[in-house]
Amino acid sequence: MTDEQSAFSRLDMAFARFLSRRTNFGPSQKQEFEALLMAVSYEQSQGHSCIRIDAKAQALLLASGLAVANPGDQADTLPLVIEQDRLYLHRYWSYENRLATQLKTMARSESPVEKLDALLDFYFGPAPAEIDGQREAAKMAARQPFCIITGGPGTGKTFTVVKILALLQELAEPHPLVIALAAPTGKAAMRLQESIGSSKAQLPCSDAIKNRIPETVTTLHRLLGAMPPSPYFRHHADKPLVYDLVVVDEASMVDLALMSKLLDALKPGARLILLGDKDQLASVESGAVLADLACAESLRNNVYTLTKSHRFGGAIKDLAEAVNLQNDERAWHILSDSEDEAVQCLDTDLIDYIAARQADYLQLIKADAEFEPIYRAFSRFQVLCSNRQGKNSVADINYRVEQKLAEQKRIDLSGVWYSGRPVMVTQNNPALHLYNGDIGICMPDGADSGESVAEVQASQEKLMVFFQRPDGTVKKYLPARVPHCETVFAMTIHKSQGSEFEEVLIVLPEAVNPVLTKELLYTAITRAKKTIKLVADKAVFIATVRQKIDRVTGLVDKFKS
Repeated sequence: MTDEQSAFSRLDMAFARFLSRRTNFGPSQKQEFEALLMAVSYEQSQGHSCIRIDAKAQALLLASGLAVANPGDQADTLPLVIEQDRLYLHRYWSYENRLATQLKTMARSESPVEKLDALLDFYFGPAPAEIDGQREAAKMAARQPFCIITGGPGTGKTFTVVKILALLQELAEPHPLVIALAAPTGKAAMRLQESIGSSKAQLPCSDAIKNRIPETVTTLHRLLGAMPPSPYFRHHADKPLVYDLVVVDEASMVDLALMSKLLDALKPGARLILLGDKDQLASVESGAVLADLACAESLRNNVYTLTKSHRFGGAIKDLAEAVNLQNDERAWHILSDSEDEAVQCLDTDLIDYIAARQADYLQLIKADAEFEPIYRAFSRFQVLCSNRQGKNSVADINYRVEQKLAEQKRIDLSGVWYSGRPVMVTQNNPALHLYNGDIGICMPDGADSGESVAEVQASQEKLMVFFQRPDGTVKKYLPARVPHCETVFAMTIHKSQGSEFEEVLIVLPEAVNPVLTKELLYTAITRAKKTIKLVADKAVFIATVRQKIDRVTGLVDKFKS
């Protein structure tokens, strides 16, 4: 096997062989054909929705009888689709094509709105000479059934959309809109729910209008009615959602397949508002949907970018902007030479520093505090890593921190589950209302037992895993009922999307690898509200800022036609 072939998975190779058996090619052509199929299968698993191919490859694929070229709006049932110079697996061509077709139809539906200026004045005030964009974003959302409001952290996306919901409810009277609020993950849903609740209280409108703005936020999978282990949902074009308006937060995390299925499930005439930061990491799965849509020329009247940050400025904002613009020398200068304590390179031992940051929440557990203050104390600080394995990875740091805390007698590592173990759920479990990304803490449960904390802590049988739900309630589970989870003193930057922490410690590996990109680093930086510490060699940091995600898709091209 060649080095190039070694990157392919067994699934990639099996898929290629499966289709090549259905051709009449000789050995040489069959080998070339299989190489193309392995490549498109592999690249799709790496986040690309298609691959670029030359004229020779197109001719070979068409000669196989298994590919259709430039099919227009509808492709037949052949497994491969060639569009211009791009090769797709049929399913991903269909996702991309349906999504573009549906959004182009919605984008053509702009309509004038009576008394809009008066309502904008009421909710946002008269437009000043220098505006932060929120009023203009609301004007766009009122006129367009589809819109994207993008911007960095702290630019007021959620606060703006709450005002938009109130404004739209006023315009809809006497027939209130039925509204759904959704996010890609449970953590992001929890954050949006908290923001919606606090923002509603600041609205100047009547209680009647406020009551028409929902506060409950669900995940997209729950909204659409996931039916695991199949890739299908209960709601689709033939059984659409009942909602007049769907708002999706953290839309940069939504992959091509899920976004396409969401559009399929909207009822005719429904509105869609996407919120997110187009500069963050793209979805883990295929596509870079939000970034592609935000730069599509024919959607320019459907996209508004908020630029004024209300949450932070100073060194954190400067660092985020420098990384996003790939100004590597300025970014490193901010980290290494800035006098602003909000952004610094870590100058003490990594594991000692992380262990010291766990003292507060572990002490609260020993003091028999309630779960809410324990969880708040734990959530103030988080280690974010680029990689899952290797030196300075999630696995490496979690292991070393556990050993350090055990050495300091702050935890007891006599079993997998111990008092103080923080965990992240890694697999959705709708039956338990636990979802990928949910964070809980294992601790003694003395409720109704009448035992002292010391007695409870001495018994592994009394340990429970506590989670805070989006509505503020606390749920607890026996450790054995939470099998799909991992220790989370450190988490990957990908997993941190949709979260915020007062202090973030960003840890990069000792050597450059393909995971390291400016989008990854930007996402990590923008998780911090007050303080950033960084552990990285300058050469690795500079290489990370210079490397940009470049996903191969055809979505932008589809909006040119």
